[in-house]
Amino acid sequence: MSAAAPTTRPRSRARIALYVLQVVLGLFMVVGSGAPKLFGEATAVQTFDAIGAGDWFRYVIGALEVAGGIGLMIPILAGLAAACFVALMIGAALFQVLVIGMAEYVSTPIVLGVLFALIAWVRRHEIAALFRR
Repeated sequence: MSAAAPTTRPRSRARIALYVLQVVLGLFMVVGSGAPKLFGEATAVQTFDAIGAGDWFRYVIGALEVAGGIGLMIPILAGLAAACFVALMIGAALFQVLVIGMAEYVSTPIVLGVLFALIAWVRRHEIAALFRR
């Protein structure tokens, strides 16, 4: 019996840590990243003006970030949301370097992309199960 207890504890702690990471990143993407784009916060508007795509692109990205952030907080959708965020962060990093020309800010989407990739990897079986439905 004592041999079984140590193997289940790390798993449950890891699972709790994963949920906490998902919730923190989900809240960040909804409140700190998506909402400012949707509500026209000045820095978000300036950034998307620098891209030259217009307000429609800011609204699309903001809506994707809010939807994905909510998805991260729903366990069955968290893996798929994280995988989609990996793609979004690759795009954000490329835009930072190639379009805006501000390579000094590329670390944020890279770090977030790695965290999202970790969540997607851990939840890869749940992603596959979603596609089998």
